[in-house]
Amino acid sequence: MKVLFDTNIILDVLLDRKLFADHASFLMSKVEQSEINGFLCATTVTTIHYLLSKHLDKKQAIVSINSIMALFEVASVNRLVIESALKSKFTDFEDSVLHESARHAGVEYIITRNIKDFKKSKIPVFTPTEFLSMIESLT
Repeated sequence: MKVLFDTNIILDVLLDRKLFADHASFLMSKVEQSEINGFLCATTVTTIHYLLSKHLDKKQAIVSINSIMALFEVASVNRLVIESALKSKFTDFEDSVLHESARHAGVEYIITRNIKDFKKSKIPVFTPTEFLSMIESLT
């Protein structure tokens, strides 16, 4: 199953955000075990690098980026994605780009903690907790 992880989910793990890291880490372990085909939007990678560089030194930020790049495929952001995002009904352009990137990559699910930002999504959207419950009910 193709699943796109929103930026906040990856940051929960990399920054060890106490309230959120456990479920996000568990889902990332599913990607590592090839039980989930994990995707990141191309803009997520640049955003993560920028934010990590504020908390870590440059070398540590690069190591973190390399570790997530070893796990995830990258959903492209190109002209078609940008034009689709501009036409979408999303109120937040960044979320619209992420959504359109996922759609054009054939992603089946989006995982985010900001469900409300994806009300207009054409792809099912779950919090990490909801997604874990959903996949557990399938097994």
